[in-house]
Amino acid sequence: MMKLFYAAFTYMVLGVLSGLFYREFTKLNDFPEGEFTQLGLVHTHLLALGFLVFLIVLTLEKLFTISASKKLFGWFFWLYNAGVVLAAATMVWNGMLTVEGKESTKMIAGIAGTGHMLITAGLIVFFIGLGRAVKKSNFKESVAS
Repeated sequence: MMKLFYAAFTYMVLGVLSGLFYREFTKLNDFPEGEFTQLGLVHTHLLALGFLVFLIVLTLEKLFTISASKKLFGWFFWLYNAGVVLAAATMVWNGMLTVEGKESTKMIAGIAGTGHMLITAGLIVFFIGLGRAVKKSNFKESVAS
């Protein structure tokens, strides 16, 4: 359970720092205010996909002990984290290129796509594990009472 807490905390810190980086990097490079760069999206992606998701998973862990299936839970945890980190890193990379007036490459898009596929795979594994845990907990019966 502490692994989920630490993951949520880490993403909260990264999310806040990425917002600071966006503001300072665009100022430092005289990037016109109001112009689009993916750097502005990293902050919310890390907070939503990292911080908030892991707080929700932490709550579900407390309710259903989804980590009881160590194999499924491990796969979810590492696939999902790898995906979020990879997707966020490519957003930072692409955003920095935009701010510097350089062109992005197809390679960056491919890496970002891989990150999103890992997130998707992690979520699929998570829902398989969650479904099993909910069935074991007799959740339907306790809600009906």
